[in-house]
Amino acid sequence: MARIFITGSTDGLGRLAAESLIQQEHRVVVHARSEIRALEACFTNIEDVVIGDLSTIAEMRAVSAQVNELGEFDAVIHNVAVGYRPPFVETEDGLPHVFAINTLAPYVLTALIEKPGRLIYMSSGLHREADTSLNDVTWRQRRWKGLSAYCESKFHDILLAFAVARRRPDVLSNALEPGWVPTRMGGPEAPEDLHDGTATQVWLAVTNDPEALVSGQYFYHQQLREPHPHAYDFEKQDQLLAECAEISGVELN
Repeated sequence: MARIFITGSTDGLGRLAAESLIQQEHRVVVHARSEIRALEACFTNIEDVVIGDLSTIAEMRAVSAQVNELGEFDAVIHNVAVGYRPPFVETEDGLPHVFAINTLAPYVLTALIEKPGRLIYMSSGLHREADTSLNDVTWRQRRWKGLSAYCESKFHDILLAFAVARRRPDVLSNALEPGWVPTRMGGPEAPEDLHDGTATQVWLAVTNDPEALVSGQYFYHQQLREPHPHAYDFEKQDQLLAECAEISGVELN
């Protein structure tokens, strides 16, 4: 039996992952943006729920503290994300909400939560459409484009997973793309199976299959897949970590 914490788990792939792990009799701690969201989700058989809006640095810190108060975890699934359809929103920290939630939150939580045995980061096939230069990651000099910001944030998630794999050799740190599935974010026209979309993160979190006991890899439907080649660039990985550290005031060791 493993103990897993999943961010962004009131609906969509995060909730399905939680339900799948519970069915396998693992201990699961879920995350909700607010008390209201937690009540609306009507969770059953979970170990606990952590509350916090991961669009702000203060709440990222607060969620990390709540998780640490609960003790050690075998795995953390960084599932929380927003899509590209909503209009531009600036957070109270003056950041684009897509960057704050999709990029900075996984970084801060990774840095502050006591190291689990496994880290899983949700990316997207759209990361291959990203501007990988890391110029202006917070969109201060560019005209806002929601789809471009989303693609970049999903590229960032792979950089983060691979950087953590380098810096923490005692942790299995991997990223994946779930496919285009019919969640609220993916939309009803998505062609792939919803349950296939959640299988890989569940598998990476708990299996002892040799194929999953790796680090610094990228997966699609439980198979290795090549990400954008720039994801392997150590300088880009370290540049993203430096940018996130400067913005958040949190260092990742």
